[in-house]
Amino acid sequence: MHALIVIDVQNDFCPGGALAVPGGDEIVQDINALMSEFDAVVLTQDWHPAGHSSFASTHDGRAPMDLIEMPYGPQVLWPDHCIQASPGAQFHMALEADRADLILRKGFRTEIDSYSAFFENDHRTPTGLEGYLRTRGIDRLTMVGLALDFCVNFSAVDAAKLGFAVEVREHLCRAIDFDSSLQAAKTGMQQAGVALV
Repeated sequence: MHALIVIDVQNDFCPGGALAVPGGDEIVQDINALMSEFDAVVLTQDWHPAGHSSFASTHDGRAPMDLIEMPYGPQVLWPDHCIQASPGAQFHMALEADRADLILRKGFRTEIDSYSAFFENDHRTPTGLEGYLRTRGIDRLTMVGLALDFCVNFSAVDAAKLGFAVEVREHLCRAIDFDSSLQAAKTGMQQAGVALV
């Protein structure tokens, strides 16, 4: 069984959003067209409470894109984004979200960020996605969405480590490419056994 995992195609990650990924809206229609080819479709949704610890505004004297140390390791500080129930947290209006079998919300714990669809950034606290996929008999994953060098990357690497066969469709992703993060992400995914296609 093969699932399509659509990562964070939300307004705040698209042009005009609080943390816009260049060209983030360009992939939406092609993602919609792909959905019918899979046994299951999962959408992930960044879902932060106001005052989340990953927001630069939460830390005095810090600016977006600063790097700080958190109890679970290094953390990039972001502009406030994808705040629960805000317009920015909603899926891009052209994304056919009603075709999803599951919508998985992540990043809702105030004290820890969650790039991966499988684990919080401590790499230990599960989101529940693995269990859902296993009970559905799904062992192959194709990932698309935003952003290639952060949430798609972390999700793909974690999925491969968990034993899923994983491919990332690069043309259906867009990247932030912050401080050479795109090349590092591609290298990390390939080393983990993720197929970049």
